[in-house]
Amino acid sequence: MNNKERNCIIIHGCPSNREKAMDSQRRTYDKHWMPWIKKELSRRGIQTETPLMPNPWAPDYQAFKKEFEKHRILENTILVGHSCGCAFLVRWLGESRQKIKKLILVAPWKIPDKDDPARKAFYEYPIDETIKYRADKIVMFTANDEEEDGKKSLEIFHHALSGKIIELKGRGHYTMSDMGTDEFPELLEEMV
Repeated sequence: MNNKERNCIIIHGCPSNREKAMDSQRRTYDKHWMPWIKKELSRRGIQTETPLMPNPWAPDYQAFKKEFEKHRILENTILVGHSCGCAFLVRWLGESRQKIKKLILVAPWKIPDKDDPARKAFYEYPIDETIKYRADKIVMFTANDEEEDGKKSLEIFHHALSGKIIELKGRGHYTMSDMGTDEFPELLEEMV
């Protein structure tokens, strides 16, 4: 792939427990709108990868980083995160200083459960505000019916990174059960 070609990497969210995550047929954290977006981008010639992050029910930044860095990230790359995937991408971009085409955060999350040390370690880091100068475009999706901690998380990311906020009605946390569909044309429009 040369530097003019666009590619996309989508980092999924983190399920609340291991049981939900184990069965590939029943798990949802790597599904929702992701297969539809991947298919639509592929039809448009944009190579798209949706890597499975290790043990996402107990997210570990170093483990995520090791898996993520197996993929090529270039100046024309579009990075998309869902929920805890957003926290990972923002931390990685701050550490790596990588320039990218677009950073898209879908239902971004940065507030850990108080009694979960793994998530506390995953979410609690300072955001590098210079990311906004290394991404050509930053977009954040939220919903009018997102949870309060999700709305607070969006404020934290937006305060540090600026960018465009898109609030859609009735999308909740952008999961299949909240959206009622796997199609996400608004996201596709921001990507192409």
